[in-house]
Amino acid sequence: MERRQKFKLSKDESLFVRGPLSRFNEFTFAFKVFFNFIKAFRKMHFIGPCVTVFGSARFTNDSEHYINAERIGAELSKLGFTVMTGGGPGIMEAANKGAYESGGYSVGCNIILPFEQKPNPYLHKWIDIPYFFLRKVILVKYSYAFVVMPGGIGTLDELFEALTLIQTKVIEDFPVVIFDSEYHKELCEHIQIMAERESISPEDMQLLFVTDSVEDLITHIETHAIKKFKLVRKHIKPKWWLGESNNKSIAK
Repeated sequence: MERRQKFKLSKDESLFVRGPLSRFNEFTFAFKVFFNFIKAFRKMHFIGPCVTVFGSARFTNDSEHYINAERIGAELSKLGFTVMTGGGPGIMEAANKGAYESGGYSVGCNIILPFEQKPNPYLHKWIDIPYFFLRKVILVKYSYAFVVMPGGIGTLDELFEALTLIQTKVIEDFPVVIFDSEYHKELCEHIQIMAERESISPEDMQLLFVTDSVEDLITHIETHAIKKFKLVRKHIKPKWWLGESNNKSIAK
């Protein structure tokens, strides 16, 4: 009850999902979504290839989870990946910091919330996104692997979003790595129960790689992303007539 009093619902998105609106309001919202998609595409077009790191915004920089995420961000950047996160604090900041301070490239998709999440200071580029569903599209669109660090409900949402898209062949079977087996123990056990009770296929278990080793995580992504999909960097020349000036390389 106290939380409801402290935080207000976001106006556009919450109104949209409550039910039918007037035709004008539905059209206006659809136009805003389209505008924000185009804005995101223009901003992120030259950033890849990416690995997206998911995790809680609540861990402080002296926590074990933060330290692990920072190291993972650094090692991913050494592989040549751009490290992408939700752009906020905690695990997101740590992964971005690791990439940023190791000389890699670091980007964020910051969600605009009623209680205001600010972009962390370790981003070369970021975009502020007003809608959760649009943000998830961008976090997936440019990524060739997903790293799931300890987190909360939002992190699980992002994990299962990626798994669903892979399972249904909407995207390729990019590696999904769950880091910290102890933290995710019950989650992994429940996924195993789903396989045993045939609510998912046994082969779906192969979509996940669970580890406590940064070295194994990096080896897995190198094998199942870079080598499997033969990732190379291809320079794309910005088009001046579209107002483009970023010369960041992207994946072929």
